[in-house]
Amino acid sequence: MTDQRVIIEMGMGNDLHGMDYQKAAARAIEDAIRHSTLPIFDSIGLDHSDMRVQVTVGVQDPAQIDCTALTTGLPRGQVTVLAVKGGLNVPNPDTGDTAVIATAAVEAFLPPQHGKWRLA
Repeated sequence: MTDQRVIIEMGMGNDLHGMDYQKAAARAIEDAIRHSTLPIFDSIGLDHSDMRVQVTVGVQDPAQIDCTALTTGLPRGQVTVLAVKGGLNVPNPDTGDTAVIATAAVEAFLPPQHGKWRLA
């Protein structure tokens, strides 16, 4: 049986002046994980290593992303990161700067938990 998604969080990050896709992507991932906590692990005695974490980051130039480096920003689980075309570049015609906006979806999956626990 396949893993079950137990959480999905979305985040947004940017780099306003450096046009650094990596920095914007890391900030998007950080934004997403700041919105979540998984107390289920302590509550029912699950090991964090049982969790698979899939991160999808959207930027206008996915080739600029070092996916392996972004895995270090995730504190738990078996992490993979995929960069795809998305996000947004916002040029400033007055200064020549381009603001880079990245989006991230962080999904956590567990092996099926049917019959292993229940809420009291």
